[in-house]
Amino acid sequence: MARAIDHAFEAKEHLLVQAGTGTGKSLGYLAPALAHLHEHPKGRVIIATATLALQAQLANTDIPAAIKAAKAVTGREATHAILKGRTNYACLHRTLDGAGLEQESLLDGETLAEGLRGGKADATSVLGAEVLALREWVQSELDAAGAGDRDDAPTHTAAAWAQVSVPVRECLGVTCNFYNECFVERSRDTARNSQLVVTNHALLAIDAMHGNSVLPEHDFLVIDEAHELTARVTGAASHELSPQQLERVSRRCTAHLDDDDLAIEFADLGDALTDALADAPLERIEDPDSPVLTVVGRVRDVSRRVVSALKSDDPDVKQAAAAAKEVFDVADAMAGLKPTDVLWVSERERFGRWLVVAPLDVAGLLRERVLSQTTTVLTSATLKLGGDFESAAASVGLQRAERVLDIEPEDRSGMEWRALDVGSPFDYARQGILYVAQHLPNPRRDGITPEALAEIAELVWAAGGRTLGLFASQRNAEAAARHCRAELPRMTFLCQGDAQLSELTRRFIAEPEVSLFGTLSLWQGVDIPGDTCQLVIIDKIPFPRPDEPLMQARQKAVADAGGNGFMAVAASHAALLLAQGSGRLIRRTSDRGVVAVLDPRLRTARYGSYLRASMPGFWSTTDREVAINALRRLAEG
Repeated sequence: MARAIDHAFEAKEHLLVQAGTGTGKSLGYLAPALAHLHEHPKGRVIIATATLALQAQLANTDIPAAIKAAKAVTGREATHAILKGRTNYACLHRTLDGAGLEQESLLDGETLAEGLRGGKADATSVLGAEVLALREWVQSELDAAGAGDRDDAPTHTAAAWAQVSVPVRECLGVTCNFYNECFVERSRDTARNSQLVVTNHALLAIDAMHGNSVLPEHDFLVIDEAHELTARVTGAASHELSPQQLERVSRRCTAHLDDDDLAIEFADLGDALTDALADAPLERIEDPDSPVLTVVGRVRDVSRRVVSALKSDDPDVKQAAAAAKEVFDVADAMAGLKPTDVLWVSERERFGRWLVVAPLDVAGLLRERVLSQTTTVLTSATLKLGGDFESAAASVGLQRAERVLDIEPEDRSGMEWRALDVGSPFDYARQGILYVAQHLPNPRRDGITPEALAEIAELVWAAGGRTLGLFASQRNAEAAARHCRAELPRMTFLCQGDAQLSELTRRFIAEPEVSLFGTLSLWQGVDIPGDTCQLVIIDKIPFPRPDEPLMQARQKAVADAGGNGFMAVAASHAALLLAQGSGRLIRRTSDRGVVAVLDPRLRTARYGSYLRASMPGFWSTTDREVAINALRRLAEG
């Protein structure tokens, strides 16, 4: 892997590397990155990973170890920095100078004192206590020239952090009284003076969407956990508009508007959007005459007038105007109903309905604003879907056929790419069994079948617990947990939602005979080596919901272009999750176990071979007794 990346840097070719769990892929790209920086001390390499947690692991563990090793060889110590989005840092103006009425009301003396005494405090007093603790922490960070990083802050809720941070739009920039001490600006200065910069996919997307103005200039880019890139970029490029948002922004702006009629008109928009959404179907909006779009057009026009009316050098007014400008921009994008966007009505149980707009495709953005700018290495344990790299390459804008490593490109257009599967240290065929329950009925949309529930209980009994259950829905996970608790009362079953996921995972790891059932959060990123996980159950092929507007639109776009929309979108989505989910079983060379898929379509459907080719190379069977006996032998030691 290191040699291939070194070659890619030298030849300025994009490279896709599949490196299985246990390969040590962070060292695989850090070694050539540090070698390049040794040869080019004024150069810079950026590493983008999927989440802030992975970003912290790299910055605090992997990179320092690699830098120490490189220094022992080269005599030089590379500099490195971590770079996050603005809302991950405390805002000095918001905390110390521009708290506003909303924050001050949380810090009411009597209410706050009641919360601090631990007495009977309502939500506001608890929130006020958190905000006070955060304000004191921010002051101490400023005094100590600290980073102001949310990860270092006292325990708090998202609502409390919102009182000491500021959205990008509302940043006062160079006009801020605290600009020279700003935590965000300080972090960017550090990054500009570092050779190795660690960031995340979301900030990479923001940089691409804003003219490459966020990240410092760099020689090369490494994208870790690249299988998540398109989803993260889609999320960063998506926007929402809700009645609650309109109400919050109108309250902020009303106090600064001299035009009472405009203030009333702005305040009424939340109710107007609520009414329009109540009558709209939960689906994509494509009719330009839709009543929802009529209201969105009003939101656009009124918010534009509000922005024009809020012209002032006062920081509070400028921030209120920025919030109104955000509403205008989102409403303008939605009202335009561009064919390259997907607009739909969604619904949350607690907050009701709201509008979402997302890009139909992010491949063009990645191709034009990332890959055409910088030689890029994309790596993950799951990049080969259906047995090749074509799907992963196309999703990021690399549309040429895969090139093997020993063939020279025919041209130097800047978009040529190669791919490499470095394999895995695991012998999947000897360490694991893929059991497909071909005798079961096909899954149904209205919940898990009684036959599948019986099969789950039998498999868990054979394994003696030690089971990670990955389910297509929370309802299915809960139904399976109820059934197993009734059928196997001496065993312990944890279900996502019973407690914080981190707490459930810790207990699952600590108590080998416990079983843990859950949904999407458990399919990826959960590392559970050893005897505590000897059985992974997948209740059904994880296709996206057929009524999911963005997936529907993407499938239709592929079909309209002459392709197979189902295979390009739905099957690729399922293949990725199956690869990730089944990859939970074998995490070290001594692990043994069974992946049981209770969906016979993995064997009987035409697309089954494509999906199986995306999973680890386990020994495969459809014989239930073979799986049961293997699990019993493992349980008996």
